[in-house]
Amino acid sequence: MMKRIYSGVAIVGASPMGLGATCYFSGARINTTKSIPVGLYWTTDAPIEKGAYGLFCPPEIGVFATAKERGYIAAGFCPGDYGYMMKRILAAKGDTVKITDEGVLVEGSLLKHSKLKTTDPAGRELPRYQTSQYTLGNSELLLMSDVSGTSFDARYFGPVNRSQVKAVIRPVFTW
Repeated sequence: MMKRIYSGVAIVGASPMGLGATCYFSGARINTTKSIPVGLYWTTDAPIEKGAYGLFCPPEIGVFATAKERGYIAAGFCPGDYGYMMKRILAAKGDTVKITDEGVLVEGSLLKHSKLKTTDPAGRELPRYQTSQYTLGNSELLLMSDVSGTSFDARYFGPVNRSQVKAVIRPVFTW
């Protein structure tokens, strides 16, 4: 009798894991951060272009190692043991980007929620991308939040190479 109970508990416990794995490998992604609207997203083969939401692996550079150490980004399956990040593509090839104390401007227009923070909630100094004005090259993207002023995004790490974007994601259900 106990063997049946243990078997039943094991099956019930494994079912949600199996369902979760099936959903993940089918393209479902859940965002629980403030970077983009919280909710369920689906990976697509849509083009990587301005306005799209991108799922990307952070490059293996110092600013992301510090971000992971401080908890701004999670550990995960990307090189460097970084977790995937989700941001909106707000500038691309040929766009002029200017980072000021007031925020980030793309082609002269100030982006919502882009005012730079100098310290994190623990009082530690935040990194700042060192170039104040630049034009994005052929393979560069500006990945930022347009819904939160506290997101760890391009204000702090600068442009990301298009090759880092693993998929364009589309919202299925957000709140």
